[in-house]
Amino acid sequence: MNPYIDLRSDTVTKPTPAMLEAMFQAQVGDDVYSEDPTVNELQAYGAHLFGMEAGLFCPSGTMTNQIAIKLHTQPLSEVICERNSHIYVYEGGGIAFNSAASVQLLDGVRGKISPEQVAAAINPDNIHFPVTSLVSLENTCNKGGGSYYTLPEIAAISEVCQKHHLPLHLDGARVFNALVASGEEAREYGRYFDTISVCLSKGLGAPVGSLLLGPKPLIEQAKRVRKVLGGGWRQAGFLAAAGLYALQNHVTRLQEDHDHATLLGNALAQAPYVASVMPVETNIVIFTLAPEVTTDAFLGYLAQKGIQGTSFGPQMIRFVTHLDLSPDMVTAIIQAIEGYQA
Repeated sequence: MNPYIDLRSDTVTKPTPAMLEAMFQAQVGDDVYSEDPTVNELQAYGAHLFGMEAGLFCPSGTMTNQIAIKLHTQPLSEVICERNSHIYVYEGGGIAFNSAASVQLLDGVRGKISPEQVAAAINPDNIHFPVTSLVSLENTCNKGGGSYYTLPEIAAISEVCQKHHLPLHLDGARVFNALVASGEEAREYGRYFDTISVCLSKGLGAPVGSLLLGPKPLIEQAKRVRKVLGGGWRQAGFLAAAGLYALQNHVTRLQEDHDHATLLGNALAQAPYVASVMPVETNIVIFTLAPEVTTDAFLGYLAQKGIQGTSFGPQMIRFVTHLDLSPDMVTAIIQAIEGYQA
């Protein structure tokens, strides 16, 4: 039986009754032939939100990221990204496997890199080095505890990329968390990024799927790569309907998740067995236990209380809040935090 309260990730959410109804009512067709009306509507709607020309619905954010990297690079080229980026750490070595590209890893601050770092990482035109071909940002930054780039910070990095004729990709797995926290508009992103990956199955609550957004010619190429990767699907409108519902109904409610995360972060900061808590900016809470407490011991204690978190490194634990987490559940988690005896 699953734990009563699941804080492992915001991917664990179940479709709401209204989302399920939208899925049941979806009009569908064969998407490999571009004939699924609901998929087409989702792709157009997502692209419009971000000021992009076109979109492509894919099974996962890993696929949308990997397709984008494939389109922007060639063998013997290189991708610049932060050391803890999802595209490098959590996508199975896909950059090497799918694109035969190298990676230039930068040491950011809680997952965020600066324009100066990007400029310094661009390789000279020298046969001893791979050709710098792409810069990738992650917003929000998972390993950074849900930290996020603001539009001015993005604009400054975009300026460096434009100066050096480099495309800029966004792994926007939790981009709407960043937008809700900053109060900025999604449409502005289209000014700065060449491609954007938007996950629908995290905080937005859809059961599966991500969108890759970009210029229409590039998205046409992306559809070919998606097919090669096994990502062509048929009557996908049932899933697309969930993503469309999520984009239209579940964005503003992300603030509830941020508020819940702040409450948990504050409780953990007061706990004597917690050495530190990363600043809580969105829906991710990462904390480090004191040396005398092991992650296994604390996670075991939580499990006894019907709560599940996840180990996130030496002495580190991650909680992620989401739409299936009620205020009563948050209260129960705080009581468990306060009741632990190291």
